[in-house]
Amino acid sequence: MTPTVDPQGAAPSSGMRPGNGAALGPQDLVAHTAAGLPIPSGSPLAAVAGRATQEALRVTAELNGPYHTPDEVQDLFARLTGTPVNRTLGLVPPFHTDFGRNIRIGQNVFINAGCCFQDQGGITIGDRVLIGHRVVLATLNHAEPVAERGTLLPAPISIGDDVWIGAGAVVCPGVSVGAGAIVAAAAVVTRDVPAGVVVGGVPARVLRKVKTASG
Repeated sequence: MTPTVDPQGAAPSSGMRPGNGAALGPQDLVAHTAAGLPIPSGSPLAAVAGRATQEALRVTAELNGPYHTPDEVQDLFARLTGTPVNRTLGLVPPFHTDFGRNIRIGQNVFINAGCCFQDQGGITIGDRVLIGHRVVLATLNHAEPVAERGTLLPAPISIGDDVWIGAGAVVCPGVSVGAGAIVAAAAVVTRDVPAGVVVGGVPARVLRKVKTASG
């Protein structure tokens, strides 16, 4: 799977309004970050991100409030992401995101309670992925110089098929996790994870290959 952009979305921009004067929307931010472009502080796209955050907070407040059936949870997640509902998704609230419109999820994915997806930079999750309690997927950094620190630097996260991410793990911007890999609980993943291995620690390192049989 690869991240997709709303077919009505604009081409990547410099953070300014399109030439026809139309107001920017979430699809413009998705296209902009897909090109790896920064989001300058105070720019029109930063304002788009701020408005999108408020909408995401509204939907997640509903999602995380009273009890919802699994079908209702799926419907709310579809509203949050702006994509058709995936009826194979298993999601246990509470769930937190400050954008939501740049999450793409495959089939038979399970997301346990307390996860936080910061997805402006793009999060793509493959099929049959298991994500444990309180996992953080973060796709934004800040520029390092103090005078530029308000500028956001997006970098996508890609989670391959059959990955298992343990409770409390953090996956940092720009990281890809290969198919079948396991990220141990509380690991901080700062670099790409090869397929079929177990990683753990802070920062995470390869511990061994994934077992091919029980015992």
